[in-house]
Amino acid sequence: MREIALHILDIAENGIAAGADTISILVNEARKDNLLKLEIKDNGRGIPSNIFKNVTDPFSTTRTTRRVGMGLSLLKAAALRCDGSFDIESEPGKGTKVSAGFRFDHIDRAPLGNMADSVMVLIAGHPDIDFIYTHIIDENDFVLDTSEIKKELEDIPITDSSIMLHLSELIKNALKDIELKGKMS
Repeated sequence: MREIALHILDIAENGIAAGADTISILVNEARKDNLLKLEIKDNGRGIPSNIFKNVTDPFSTTRTTRRVGMGLSLLKAAALRCDGSFDIESEPGKGTKVSAGFRFDHIDRAPLGNMADSVMVLIAGHPDIDFIYTHIIDENDFVLDTSEIKKELEDIPITDSSIMLHLSELIKNALKDIELKGKMS
């Protein structure tokens, strides 16, 4: 995949397909430590142990539409190619957590991509799912919790066009803000 944000979307969609009602996405740009860390966690069904042992094998999948499952294997390969790490934990009935790390300045590291648009795609496509998106750049962070936003909105759907536009701008401005703070520190 050309952008890391596409990996995040893919893994989040897997969690939703597994029945999750909450997806947590953490992007930690620890630039001072030369690391980019990702963590995508869901509270879905989890991965059964007989499938878990081959979960990063691209020719092992539970999908019925095709015989390959490339998402996790591609993320693992991308992370390891960039002197990074990959880990997956899953407990049946409780959910799955996928973690990946990349050396931030590695020449082969794909760009992070447009996280604001990626999060908005998830919210628009799955308004009943709660998303907790945390983005950290060194010591500065931004957290968006759609469950809190939905409480504030009461009867207004989160997918209302004016709300979606506001959320998109909120995320984009927050990311610019923490990026700027990171450069100034």
